[in-house]
Amino acid sequence: MRASWLITIPLGALVVLFAVSNTQLVRLGLWPFDMTVELPLSVAVLAVSAVAFLLGALVVWTAGLPTRMRARRLENSATALRGEVDELRRKLARSPSAEPPPTALLTRR
Repeated sequence: MRASWLITIPLGALVVLFAVSNTQLVRLGLWPFDMTVELPLSVAVLAVSAVAFLLGALVVWTAGLPTRMRARRLENSATALRGEVDELRRKLARSPSAEPPPTALLTRR
């Protein structure tokens, strides 16, 4: 938690200094459309940066989706197998047998 503040506070200060230092108006337009917008330079740059960040985050989240789904599936499988092992241990504990079962094979790793 403390390390995140060491990064967030200086980065926030840089963003504020950038916004205060670049207040000149710029005219932005998109070629096929006959529409322009005048904004302070800092707003234009920070808006483009925010959109790029969100698109990058979406790409990374989408790329990690198969891995997260596989991990969830394996976790569910491991939980089911632990339940089966516990049930088998209870059955072995209840059954009267002459020789105790090898416990090294039933221990969790």
